[in-house]
Amino acid sequence: MRKLLSSPNKMALSDVENSLYQKSLTYIAELSLNLMAVKVINHPEDFLGWCVELLGICKQGLNRDLLDEEQLKPLEKLMSVLKLGASASQLKMARIAPWPIFVGFIEQQAELHALEERLCLLDYVRELEKNSLVEMTDLDRLAFAGKHTNQHSHTVYDFDIEWFASTKGVKVFHTLLAEQTDKFDEALSFIPLTGDVTPAQYQQFVSAYKKIFSAYTKNKARGEKAPLAAASRLLAMRRPDQFIAITNTKIDMLCQGLGIVKFNNFDFESYWQDLIGTMRTFAWWHQSEPSDARERKLWQARAILVDLFLYADEDLAFHSNYLRIRDKKLSSSVSSHKSLRRVRVKLTTEEIVDEALAESEVPDYIKNKRSSIINEVKKGKKVEHVINLMRAIFGS
Repeated sequence: MRKLLSSPNKMALSDVENSLYQKSLTYIAELSLNLMAVKVINHPEDFLGWCVELLGICKQGLNRDLLDEEQLKPLEKLMSVLKLGASASQLKMARIAPWPIFVGFIEQQAELHALEERLCLLDYVRELEKNSLVEMTDLDRLAFAGKHTNQHSHTVYDFDIEWFASTKGVKVFHTLLAEQTDKFDEALSFIPLTGDVTPAQYQQFVSAYKKIFSAYTKNKARGEKAPLAAASRLLAMRRPDQFIAITNTKIDMLCQGLGIVKFNNFDFESYWQDLIGTMRTFAWWHQSEPSDARERKLWQARAILVDLFLYADEDLAFHSNYLRIRDKKLSSSVSSHKSLRRVRVKLTTEEIVDEALAESEVPDYIKNKRSSIINEVKKGKKVEHVINLMRAIFGS
């Protein structure tokens, strides 16, 4: 263990990595006796491997029954520093990676980060962009904005809406999005759907976005401060090739890993100048559109996929809201079904029909009559009645 703990001294660490290593030593000192009792097999030769190895020991190797209560906090802080260190090392790779390396790393991280589910979210949002925010259903608007609710049926939203950046806790943002949807449409209209976004276009968006919050004086006489993280979610959904979606937690990881000065959740200028500006210097971001279909899909989302360079626990993908709702549905009792049916009345006709058609026992010939079913349901008939009637007419 002593060899493992001291091994970063022999590594070529960046300033950020060295700073994080020194910080980790302060917490290691409070856990030294417990750590020394762990037998170490692997001795990584790079800082990323060192962080991951020590993280594994902290999570599974330490005998927690022997830890004093006052040691739990240093252990938690050590694990946070190690995750930050792993993220910083992986982001350091992103700074110099050419396109093939970038793609290879993304694919390597696919399972850990639920890449396919994330791409499903982006595909769904891409279809939504045919409509304005005003024209979207309430549930679709929340999907665009980053708030997953229990009303989002797993058969329609087969992905976690909150991948990349959740806005669930930004209450004023969601209040204004619901009350002044057209104002958000106006702000987003300054961001073109194709071509590189210019500084002037970004500033036009920022001005319009901030005005929505400053004019809202219900709780504060001078209005509200516009949250950057929520704005980045909107921007990244509209242009995932141009913008990185951030959260308060991710800001520190991204800034340390990309070697930029840390900014806060209200600093729109630093987000553009430092974070987006730095990303635009990377070789993989300048890659021309690939001919391969899979690579093209990743290229179209290359900015937002920087997320996959952040450290992920092995169970991150299993925390998906989609999986939570799906599994709850599958294991629910009859009473739970009744509760869900009460929620469904808030869905659109199309969503109600899609949910019913997604059931495994519905045959293909019924699914092929989706448009007819929607028309009948819009006339006031229950979807179950329409499907049963079609079963009787066209087959068992």
